[in-house]
Amino acid sequence: MTSNHDYVLYNKNIEVQQQDEQEIMQKIVDSMARVNKLMYEKYRHAIRDAHAKSHGILKGELHIYDNLPEHLSQGIFRNAKTYPVIVRFSTAQSSIVPDKMSAFRGMAIKIIGVEGEKLLPELADAITQDFLLVNYPIIPTGTIKEYLKMQEGIESQTQNGEFVQKIAQKAAVGVQNVLAAVGLADDTNHLSAPGPHILGDTYFSMAALRYGDYVAKINVKPLSKNVKELAGKKVDEKIMDEDENAFLTKIISDFFQTGTAEYEMGVQLCTNLETMPVEDGSVQWPEEESPYQPVAKLIFRPQKTFSPERRVYADDVLSFNPFHCLPEHRPLGNIMRVRKLAYETSSRYRHHMNAQPRVEPKSIEELPD
Repeated sequence: MTSNHDYVLYNKNIEVQQQDEQEIMQKIVDSMARVNKLMYEKYRHAIRDAHAKSHGILKGELHIYDNLPEHLSQGIFRNAKTYPVIVRFSTAQSSIVPDKMSAFRGMAIKIIGVEGEKLLPELADAITQDFLLVNYPIIPTGTIKEYLKMQEGIESQTQNGEFVQKIAQKAAVGVQNVLAAVGLADDTNHLSAPGPHILGDTYFSMAALRYGDYVAKINVKPLSKNVKELAGKKVDEKIMDEDENAFLTKIISDFFQTGTAEYEMGVQLCTNLETMPVEDGSVQWPEEESPYQPVAKLIFRPQKTFSPERRVYADDVLSFNPFHCLPEHRPLGNIMRVRKLAYETSSRYRHHMNAQPRVEPKSIEELPD
């Protein structure tokens, strides 16, 4: 068991600016903006530049565990408390594609009732905080240089809609495939079939964030027996064949007609910046050096998960940003720093083009049934 003094303490020198970082970040965001405009012309509606497609919008509760030890009792986890949450399940592509396509899945968590000044100046007084998770422990494009290669490759092919879908599917499997698809690497991996049941996945922050006095990654994994049983379970072929475009929406909706699900949030604290780097999100932190330690429980009770009102609220009204948080949970590393600008740029464009205000809820009752 790791003792407290083995954990790396947070300080501002943990992060190291990369060569030409601002220029590279601006190129990435500018490329994303151009693709966003093309997607708007395609759908006549502005969508997110990542995780564009929702599959379920859930009302739940986050229960912070009592009597956490000092190294876990940090930031929002300092005191035992129950917070209402809104959770959006999604897939990672920047376009609306069939559910049968292999893809990373996302779990975006908006916690309501979080007191304290937030990191983003324009949302400093909001009482919400976001955690953005994906069902993969790392970011394959772990640095902004690698991400720029992928993004510019995708943009160069966006006029060909069929090729865009090919790129999006390759992106779900790994960056090597993406670079290969745009001629920047050898094609070394085969595309996988659609993943297992979305409710049985474990979700990760992928890159590092500040955890109060420490540095960490977080995850959310199945806890109750009924969702543990879905981990790795293939979706029924009949359900996929009935509607290859929306079967993920259906299986979430069907589950929560009567089902209650529990998940556990864990924290993996950094113990060694050499083996657990902050500036390269493609490196998986070894759990044998620092296992995930439980800090909270998520509970979702029976509900309608994809009513038209909920979908519009989540897709057009709400925004999620990893930098919308208490300073104690600031995202770390160059791949996270570019996300700050990218998410804000995309959000402004989406809300403007759809003529929808950006809203940070003050109560869970604002989420439509």
